[in-house]
Amino acid sequence: MAIFSKRSLTPAPAAAPAGGGAGVLSQIRAAVANPYVSAAAAAGLFILTLSALVLIIGDPRAGAPVIRLPLAQAVVAAAPPGWREALTADGAGPGVTEEVFELSETPVEDPGVLGEAVITLPGARPGRQRLALPAAPIAGFTSPGPNGPLPIIGPGGRTPAEAYARPFQANGKPKVSLIVGGLGLNGGATRQAIEQLPGEITLSFVPYSEGLQGWIDLAREHGHEVLLETPMEPVDYPDNDPGPYTLLASSGATETTRRLEWLLSRATGYFGLTNYLGSRFLNSDPAMAAFTTALKARGLAFIDDGQAAGRGLGVPRASAGRIIDEQLSGEAIDKQLLALEAQALQNGQALGSGFAYPLTIAQVAEWARQVEGRGYQLAPASALTR
Repeated sequence: MAIFSKRSLTPAPAAAPAGGGAGVLSQIRAAVANPYVSAAAAAGLFILTLSALVLIIGDPRAGAPVIRLPLAQAVVAAAPPGWREALTADGAGPGVTEEVFELSETPVEDPGVLGEAVITLPGARPGRQRLALPAAPIAGFTSPGPNGPLPIIGPGGRTPAEAYARPFQANGKPKVSLIVGGLGLNGGATRQAIEQLPGEITLSFVPYSEGLQGWIDLAREHGHEVLLETPMEPVDYPDNDPGPYTLLASSGATETTRRLEWLLSRATGYFGLTNYLGSRFLNSDPAMAAFTTALKARGLAFIDDGQAAGRGLGVPRASAGRIIDEQLSGEAIDKQLLALEAQALQNGQALGSGFAYPLTIAQVAEWARQVEGRGYQLAPASALTR
């Protein structure tokens, strides 16, 4: 069974977004003809020469929505290519034409986010804040491999699982988390999930996706932490074949590590792995021991679909307790989301998963707008591995 659906994946050709981009302030200055922007850019560069920990905040007047963009150490991080669209998605009205920026220095608690820019549009409708995550790769967390960069444990023992996770501060309310996966194959569904779901929703990508790094970059720019799906041997293999780099239960530790490293080298920016299929692999103690050992050496987390609950200990772990869209109807999905809330209320936290169907994305987006008003805290999946 696939982690997010029993249904097969059908690739749809689509161009992936290009990664990278100009700095936040330079891109904004080029994008809008506004005297405030130039002043903000100059002031921002001045502050960056004095300190790597700079916070650029927007005018919070009238509860206007904001978008947060990260600052890398002493360098302004890449701005999201669609930052203007992101602001509109957060509730900015079509008649808003003026941007206002103010600068101040504020301590940054999370060492992986050395600063962030907050852009506020005055007069816009209130909306959810969007926190963009630092651009990948973060310095010190990759090393060259035979097929591409590989994750490594960074200076001081900080792991990629920590560096690439979305920052989270518990508020004492029951935590509810959701992973939406199968992303990267269908361009339309992938962009819909990235742009319409709040950043607290964790996104999972297929390693064989064309333009995988560009999709991961776009997801992180929109605040989503990312998992990489790992094809694992199902009980009906090879009739049900997850691809040429499937991890096989019969393979030794050396072959498992070789295949895993090929998968890991497809992109950077993920905090951990999740299984795709794997009913045979996940129930093999030798196979899971080899897999967990390789993950631990690279500082990665592992989240499964419930088939491996209690296995693979020794790394940051979590298991999804509920697949929300096995029945693909709005009513069925809503019932599963309410059941997820009930589980969180009983246990203090709950993790669910779903596939990137347009209907699933629409139902999850609506649910996410309301769940915190019912007394829960929407949390990234990484928060349940800590």
